[in-house]
Amino acid sequence: MHAEKEFFIISTIMDNSLPPFKVFSGTNSQYMAEEICKSLGVELGKMNIQHFADGEFEVSFEESIRGCEVYLVQSTFPNTDNLMELLLMIDAAKRASAKSIIAVMPYFGWARQDRKDKPRVSIAAKLVADLLMTAGVNRVITMDLHADQIQGFFNVPVDHLYASSVFIPYIQSLNLDNMVIATPDVGGAKRANSYAKYLDLPLVLCHKQRAKANVVAKMTVIGDVKDKNVILIDDMCDTAGTIVKAASLMMENGAKSVRALCSHAIMSDPATDRVNESPLTEMIFTNSIPYRKHCDKCTIISVAKLFADTIRRVHDNESISSQYLIK
Repeated sequence: MHAEKEFFIISTIMDNSLPPFKVFSGTNSQYMAEEICKSLGVELGKMNIQHFADGEFEVSFEESIRGCEVYLVQSTFPNTDNLMELLLMIDAAKRASAKSIIAVMPYFGWARQDRKDKPRVSIAAKLVADLLMTAGVNRVITMDLHADQIQGFFNVPVDHLYASSVFIPYIQSLNLDNMVIATPDVGGAKRANSYAKYLDLPLVLCHKQRAKANVVAKMTVIGDVKDKNVILIDDMCDTAGTIVKAASLMMENGAKSVRALCSHAIMSDPATDRVNESPLTEMIFTNSIPYRKHCDKCTIISVAKLFADTIRRVHDNESISSQYLIK
């Protein structure tokens, strides 16, 4: 009897029935998590988020994650509930004895506040990084940060992916002649220049002056766009004011067509109306943020496979550098 009991204990210890990693999702990023899981060939983990009358909510894992590598898929786009959900998910995973906790954040919000550009302001990107690490995250996987240096705000590994992995094949599939790459502001010159160098195309810059946040006072084109098919590159589109103004200016300067590629479709009102009424031929986004409004000019490209491949490589301790076409 004693021997049988000992055999049962050894068998239980050696039982590897639990998957090597599990993927869970917050409320508003479930569409992305489901695509990632489909690409990985695993089931999305069971999680419950209970909301209270006063707006608070409680996060609980509905299956054991003890000793598991846990991937939590959640973009922190507006509103702040998405960030709070992610923090509670990380805390719950830590308290449930997860082996490691990886935050998969296709869109890293609050990133525009990455430095002190005037006196007495916060650096929200650093604060969010501190919150994630305090909650207990062991690694972050994200895409097209507003500024590359945000990676340095973390004391844990950050895998910074680039939407160029899906955008460049799309640009090439258009088969347009006389293309130029453009940036709607000087701040995005490095990003746009990477596309221009990879595709061996000219680079055009827009210089803008803001009256205040989200309001462009004046814009100037630096470079030749006459009879060109222009591809505008940016990391995010919020109110679409800058993109639409840049597209209008390009057309006024003789451009044949203007398309815009933006990694993150924030698209705060009245962005959709502005794009619909603009001279833009097409607006291309990734699905890092759910865009549920109707816009005939918008094309959405999925980055779920990019994140799924990265998760697999991180889990298998493989290099992810092959994921990058350009940086």
